[in-house]
Amino acid sequence: MSGPASRPHSAHRHAHGTHGLRLSPRHRRLAYATFAAIWLTGILWLIFHYFLQRHGEFGAEPHPLEAWWLRLHGAAAFLALWLGGVIWIVHVRHGLARPKRRRSGLVLIAMFAVLAATGYLLYYASDDGVRDAVRLLHWLVGLGLAAPFLIHSLHARRARRTNEANTR
Repeated sequence: MSGPASRPHSAHRHAHGTHGLRLSPRHRRLAYATFAAIWLTGILWLIFHYFLQRHGEFGAEPHPLEAWWLRLHGAAAFLALWLGGVIWIVHVRHGLARPKRRRSGLVLIAMFAVLAATGYLLYYASDDGVRDAVRLLHWLVGLGLAAPFLIHSLHARRARRTNEANTR
């Protein structure tokens, strides 16, 4: 038997001409846009919540846009959960079998898992002490996620350009 069905999945070439490890340009753009949306809406919520409160008749009041930043953050998080499944199938399963960038990939997986779990707890936990601890962890991991995300992405881009230059 020959053809795509006879090849191991990791060697399968996608319709867009790339191997299983590499995201398609469409998925890569969606991943970057989703990450940017989550990260920016999270930062904007923090800024509006802590630094742009309004003083009303009865004291400090939330800024009117604060709730919208949180809603957009939640919507982007739902998209990220779906996209995480796509990336797991197309990219992570194959990437874990290869030593290059495995460490940065595992760091990203762990950080995204913490963010998903803490996001869930922020939505459903009712104990204020638990919520305060979870909130702080969510902020710290979320704010810190940009560095490993960029490192992983830039190393992959550099490797891709090196491979393209070597195959010419």
